[in-house]
Amino acid sequence: MIDRRMLLACVAAVLLATPLAADAQEAKPVPRVAWLGNGSMAASRGNLDSFRAGLRDLGYVEGQSIVIESRFADGKLERIQALARELLALAPMVVVAAGPQALRAFKRATVSVPVVMAIVGDPVEEGLVASLARPGGNLTGLAFQVRALTMKRLELLKEAVPRVTRVAVLWEPSGSPTSYKPAETAARALRLRPQFLEVRGPADLEPAFNSATTKRVEALLVLASPFFYAHRQTVVDLAARRRLPATYEDKSFVEVGGLMSYGPNFIDMQRRAAIYVDKILKGAKPADLPVEQPTKFELVINLKTAKALGLSIPHSLLHRADEVIQ
Repeated sequence: MIDRRMLLACVAAVLLATPLAADAQEAKPVPRVAWLGNGSMAASRGNLDSFRAGLRDLGYVEGQSIVIESRFADGKLERIQALARELLALAPMVVVAAGPQALRAFKRATVSVPVVMAIVGDPVEEGLVASLARPGGNLTGLAFQVRALTMKRLELLKEAVPRVTRVAVLWEPSGSPTSYKPAETAARALRLRPQFLEVRGPADLEPAFNSATTKRVEALLVLASPFFYAHRQTVVDLAARRRLPATYEDKSFVEVGGLMSYGPNFIDMQRRAAIYVDKILKGAKPADLPVEQPTKFELVINLKTAKALGLSIPHSLLHRADEVIQ
């Protein structure tokens, strides 16, 4: 017969070992996600907060079920490549590129780590993905079509300012190298004469607007760019000083005094980037996840700015606006 004390000792040993085994089975590495923004921490806070909110909506708890490593280039494009390498050295399971420069940095730095693009225009045309339906490689995410968006913004600008014939196009090559082509096509289709003003840094802004005055342009189209977003107050102020009715891609320009904007909700695109991260963490391959395009676009008009410019915005345009700032 088995000694009673020996039996009790065996039972106790099994009971003590069971929780340890269970803990060993349940212990899983917390997924690490990297997030890289082009602008400063202050300028990018809304985007990063929206991404975090998207993860919370999906049940993730930061610090417990997910870790987010974020870096900010502070508008210094020469830092982006080094920041991308720094984040990849932390061995993230997914990285999120919150802008075109960040996306290109990750594309150059890795072909194996999944990359989610949160905001980029025409990724197929720029050679970033094979197609929207099947992106291929390690990149997928959200993108907007620059060509259609640019045409619509110019149409709305011409509706607001019917007399316009010459329009300045403010563009920044590193933000979207091919964006000037759709702008030129759209302007000529609407019988507008475009004057392209190239900006590569803060020192170029004042001379660009001086050139607009010299060329006697009557309105301004500001193309999508993280640089312009980071310096939106300066851009808006320069347009106001030269009394140029201007259209922008994001309502944040209108909130600081710009005339009008038309474009997707970029903050919401950051939130939706979390859905891609979730799918990839659960085993999906970026190559098989179609690139999502926004279906809702916002028209925002600043009536106070219109009044300062001596413009009377047509009621038909105001009725279509998603938001009117008085």
